[in-house]
Amino acid sequence: MEIWRYLRTSFSGLSTEVWWLAVITFVNRAGTMVIPFLSLYLTRSLDFSLSDVGWVMSSFGLGSVVGTWLGGNLSDRFGNYPVMKYSLIGTGILFILLQFIQTFWMWCLSIFMIMIIADALRPAIFVALNAYCRPENRTRSVTLIRLAINLGFVAGPAVGGWIIMVVGYSGLFWVDGITCLLAVVVLVKVLNPKRARQSEVEVPENPVSAYRDGLYWLFFIGLFLFTLAFLQYFSTLPLYYKEVHTLNESQIGMLLGLSGLIIFLFEMPMMKWLEGQTRHMLHYVIIGAVFLSMSFFVLNWFSWSGVLILGIILMTVGEMLVFPFSHTFAMKRGERGLQGEYLAMYSLAFSTANIFGHNLGMQSLDRYGYNATWYITAGIVLASGLLFYQVLRILRNSRT
Repeated sequence: MEIWRYLRTSFSGLSTEVWWLAVITFVNRAGTMVIPFLSLYLTRSLDFSLSDVGWVMSSFGLGSVVGTWLGGNLSDRFGNYPVMKYSLIGTGILFILLQFIQTFWMWCLSIFMIMIIADALRPAIFVALNAYCRPENRTRSVTLIRLAINLGFVAGPAVGGWIIMVVGYSGLFWVDGITCLLAVVVLVKVLNPKRARQSEVEVPENPVSAYRDGLYWLFFIGLFLFTLAFLQYFSTLPLYYKEVHTLNESQIGMLLGLSGLIIFLFEMPMMKWLEGQTRHMLHYVIIGAVFLSMSFFVLNWFSWSGVLILGIILMTVGEMLVFPFSHTFAMKRGERGLQGEYLAMYSLAFSTANIFGHNLGMQSLDRYGYNATWYITAGIVLASGLLFYQVLRILRNSRT
């Protein structure tokens, strides 16, 4: 009962519009359930080679980069509402049509176009979030959106697997498309600017472009390096669990699922508590980088399989500190200029890391083995922490 009361208090004070944004985000992310099954569909249903699938996934990553950049710029020019609306409509229609694509090159082009339209939503949502939340609730509002994304990623594959068993892959494409279109209905009903209570975000007379903000580029590189290492938990670490510690797929799933459970139970209460502290937000980002680096170091320091749980806990604490506070920093920094650009650039750090992170991790495993790869990865995280520290030091010295 006390835990429930504490959780309820942690979520209190957020505006109705922020909650609706979280619902739209959840529906959208759960609706992209075709993505986890894409490689299976392409190889089993269309007889694509693994090399072909690799190029399709590269098209996925490139489309995400372009879409994120485009979404930020369009949000600055036309506002966040039309970008969210037409992104959801376009994504829904294209997901339904995707099932009729048969050839390799058309798949590359189609996935590239879908991700341009789909990922234009991401910066637009966070621009809207900044307009609907009060400054003192900004970090918790970001955390709520993150929670919706995580829950969507958990629910989507589970429902998607059931749909494939009952209806087949065609049902997956239909459900993906329809859920995106349902999200549009929610958006129009509750977040239409003509009806919703939206606070205006002041734009300075001479706005600063994110792409000309040297300090923000330093922050971007730090975030890119952090994400590069963080992604290993979704590519190289599962191989390590299976080959070195002989875990089966069910055990690996439960281990990774532990991270989601920790986030669900503790991230919002943690943000509620830390919001009341006086330290600069980048201070917590630096600490989070240290936690993630330790999650890789301990893998080499102990051979006992129980250390895998410790690694997951360290990684999750690092994630819970870095992502909400780094996002809040991006939103705050964006107030000096073109906010869509700042938030698009923030999302680009993740999109670009997805293009390179998994492949670099696999190449390192192939060339240097597990132990060296974990030391290299931990070193990359520490480098990101040093960059974050440099940003904080410059801010304190110059007040810019």
